[in-house]
Amino acid sequence: MTPDYPHDDELFSIIDRERERQNTTLQLIASENFTSPDVMRATGSVLTNKYSEGYPSRRYYGGNVFIDQSEDLARDRLKALFGAEHANVQPHSGASANMAVFMSCLQPGDTVLGMRLDQGGHLTHGHPANFSGKVYNFVSYGVGDDERIHMQDVADAAHEHRPRLILAGATAYSRIIDFAAFRDIADDVGALLMCDIAHIAGLVAGGVHPSPIAYADYVTLTTHKTLRGPRGGCILTKAAYAKAIDNAVFPGLQGGPLENTIAAKAVAFYEASQPAFKDYVRQIVSNAQALATALAGQGFRVVSGGTDNHLMLLDLRDFDADLTGKQAQELLDRAGVTLNRNTIPNDPRSPFVTSGVRIGTPAVTTAGMREPEMPKIAEFIGRALRARSDDAEIAAVRDDVAVLCSKFTPYPA
Repeated sequence: MTPDYPHDDELFSIIDRERERQNTTLQLIASENFTSPDVMRATGSVLTNKYSEGYPSRRYYGGNVFIDQSEDLARDRLKALFGAEHANVQPHSGASANMAVFMSCLQPGDTVLGMRLDQGGHLTHGHPANFSGKVYNFVSYGVGDDERIHMQDVADAAHEHRPRLILAGATAYSRIIDFAAFRDIADDVGALLMCDIAHIAGLVAGGVHPSPIAYADYVTLTTHKTLRGPRGGCILTKAAYAKAIDNAVFPGLQGGPLENTIAAKAVAFYEASQPAFKDYVRQIVSNAQALATALAGQGFRVVSGGTDNHLMLLDLRDFDADLTGKQAQELLDRAGVTLNRNTIPNDPRSPFVTSGVRIGTPAVTTAGMREPEMPKIAEFIGRALRARSDDAEIAAVRDDVAVLCSKFTPYPA
């Protein structure tokens, strides 16, 4: 008998308020997006009830005939979307996908060459506070004076340190990544190549960023950023590495997979395979470039001078030498503009304070905004940060933001 629980008004009231926040404020965090109703439907489906440790046709529980079909569909769609030989769709996150790759091909203490966190890399690319930096010997490359990756610098670091694995990819880098050049360097020093495309997976799938598939031994990605799927990770690899990758994910790192999330991933891969998705990702990049130009017009310095993808970094010091990224993030939250503080290359401030902010356009693009809205968004940011201690002006900006957002509501009540 199903217990007769009272309705959880408290929790669902919180969810309702969060939906209202998403509908009435600007979502500019580069790693966030709005999923489709079908993705949310699959995430909340009866598949959440099933335990399915193992892989299709190799489960440790019975009753998985339809679970197997769903996971096979997700794997096949992902392989087709990127042209890959093998796919694992079980990682719970991008971090766990990265961990699985490391576990599959490295021994503790092995040397890995990755991008510095404070210059655009990710926490799992060797930060000393993260498992990656604790278990493996990470060495780093960064950006030059023009705030772009220079492949000669990467090559010099690779020849100096002779890494077992080279990691290409970033979480706060706004320019095209030259995966072919990374492959050449890996071959020169006898290293494996891993490409982390967590942020740009949708751009790669839609053809607005070069694909690493032909060059990489391993590709990791997340499904909840530019792919517009549920929160989770995936791994693509060559057939020769398939068994090692699958064993690293299960039983190496995870137990039962989240099959409701895997089904939602399958929906996202289906949606990303449609012709309209190419138009969508092109619009993401066009919006980002228009927003970067407009923010420069407001007096902000855009790191590296612009963007080739879905995000940009702003150096706040030219706008206001005393304004920190932490202060900007908090002020803009009050003004109805959601983004995150972020270090800039060679930032003199700590990662908890920062001299910059990171801005992305996936979510506002999904909501239907186009180039004409980007100068308005830039104006809101400039107005709010100039106001600083003027509560009335910040409230006025929030009201104006709400008026704009009312025309682009992602989740009508």
